[in-house]
Amino acid sequence: MQKLLYSFSIVAILLIVTSCAGQSKQTVGGIESAANGSIQFRVETVASGLEVPWSICFAPDGRMFFAERPGRVRVYENGALRPQPVAVISDVEASGESGLMGMTLHPRFADNHFIYLAYAYDGRAGKRVRVVRFREANNTLLESHTIIEDIPAARYHAGTRVRFGPDGKLYITTGDATDRKFAQKLDSLNGKTLRLNDDGSVPPDNPFVNQRDARSEIWSYGHRNAQGLDWQPGTNLQFQTEHGPSFPLDTFSPRGGGDEVNIVEAGKNYGWPTIHHKRTRQGLESPLLEYTPAVAPASGMFYRGANPNGFPQFRGNFFFGALKSECIIRVVLDGRRVVSQERLLEDKYGRIREVAEGRDGAIYFSTSNRDGRGTPARDDDRIMRLVPVRSSAAGAAR
Repeated sequence: MQKLLYSFSIVAILLIVTSCAGQSKQTVGGIESAANGSIQFRVETVASGLEVPWSICFAPDGRMFFAERPGRVRVYENGALRPQPVAVISDVEASGESGLMGMTLHPRFADNHFIYLAYAYDGRAGKRVRVVRFREANNTLLESHTIIEDIPAARYHAGTRVRFGPDGKLYITTGDATDRKFAQKLDSLNGKTLRLNDDGSVPPDNPFVNQRDARSEIWSYGHRNAQGLDWQPGTNLQFQTEHGPSFPLDTFSPRGGGDEVNIVEAGKNYGWPTIHHKRTRQGLESPLLEYTPAVAPASGMFYRGANPNGFPQFRGNFFFGALKSECIIRVVLDGRRVVSQERLLEDKYGRIREVAEGRDGAIYFSTSNRDGRGTPARDDDRIMRLVPVRSSAAGAAR
């Protein structure tokens, strides 16, 4: 009898501990702070019960589009999530880290309603990535047009972030597909940043257009798996976040880490796998920031602060979600110089993937706790937002 009661006690303790662990990620609405307490905000849930929301985009009319990794494109508007997706991409291959990944809206979306999706699919020679343009109309996606395809991929290191730059060109980050040698090969699309016109054609001023045995789509190379991409307001410098090896490559490598923030420029070589972590070599670009231990940077966004009801103190700051460190990292910059950085919401909501600025001035982010590496709370995955405490912020996407 004593043994039975002892067993029941152990089970009860385990249930209580497990329950508390799950509840710790569901606490929403408390006051949080940044910049040593000088900036206060609260965290609100926008949508829940999702499955690995990878990308978030805001349309000029206030709608929030987001992509779930299994292949769904969904819309949140007027304070509610539409029950049905606007599209389910049927040929998405969503094993490992791949699936439906990057999504972006055309700069003239209000006129043409073009939306671009990057996703993994099963090709004749194995897993591949393609980028496809659709036209959004009547709550669905129509008129698919392939921008680029047949980019070799794998279960891991498949990229892929897509975004339009200040020059109106479409930029695409690709992973090395777990075969590191391709990052240095200019006849391969792996481990690169690509630059294309909005219809998929190649701009004539790309850096390798006239180079023999080089792909003309390439803008930069020597990348491992970049998943964050944005341009610094005022300078138009391109910033990327990139996953490092997270394991020692040789006896001289640090144990784990090697995640990066890079300033990416035309034609430059960012070193992978020749250099990594804090190593340097002439002719190769070293990162602006390097993280060891690993943080797993999964996104990248400059906060522009166009809405006066947002965070004026964050204007020009760079933010990215960190999967492994379970936080949002804020970087304060002066041009190319790092002034300071801090971690927000650390260990509060689990793995954080996308970060995006809403038209209401709030900072939206997505959890990635159902990606096979997290511990999902009851209502994961979620899209949430940081709202200034001074703002009523009624309605999530106006």
